[in-house]
Amino acid sequence: MFAQLAFFARRFRPDPSPHSFVFLLMAAKRPPQSSRRPPRWPAHLEYLEEPRYHSSVPKHIRELVSPAPSRLTPAQTHPQKAPIAIQPISDPSHPARGQYGLFATKKIPPRTLLVDYIGEVHCDDRPGSDYDLSLYRTPDHVSVGVDAHFCGNEARFINDYRGVKPKPNALFQERRTERGELRMSVWSGGEPIKKGEELLVSYGKSWWRARQSSNETDT
Repeated sequence: MFAQLAFFARRFRPDPSPHSFVFLLMAAKRPPQSSRRPPRWPAHLEYLEEPRYHSSVPKHIRELVSPAPSRLTPAQTHPQKAPIAIQPISDPSHPARGQYGLFATKKIPPRTLLVDYIGEVHCDDRPGSDYDLSLYRTPDHVSVGVDAHFCGNEARFINDYRGVKPKPNALFQERRTERGELRMSVWSGGEPIKKGEELLVSYGKSWWRARQSSNETDT
């Protein structure tokens, strides 16, 4: 993906969805580390099926992001896995040529949950990470991020639409799981995604401004 170009290096809020809703979907309780890596998953990265919480997340913030279950909390079941796959990019005109992207293996209907952006949930600053996405900001201005630099899932490979398509076909949207855990997820947009089509989102103007600033500093 565009990670080598400093994906989410300044930890920004993704472009908001035109549909300001929060979806409540079921998610399975699984161990945070998984040996069921998807095809083409890099050997040096740890694959996660659930978020991992870093010690920098205070207890009161973790309770806001991931409330402790009670005996009344319904049991969770894992939603059907979306038809997506990590694929190498060989198109010479693609900005991420030689890297990877996320592609549809079947036709995907509009407004379908594709995948949660999974990684290490943290509250410390990580300016060196290329995969740090903003999840939540507390009333007292503490930023909570999800960093998929060293561990994560398929969502870390999703690319920006610029230089590939006229507009994105997917978007970032907050949601709460059945257990109440806050996650940033990737959803299909208002139109179907064809089989074989790359999933593309907007990283947001703040990411591009940060990248431009970083490039100017390097030069």
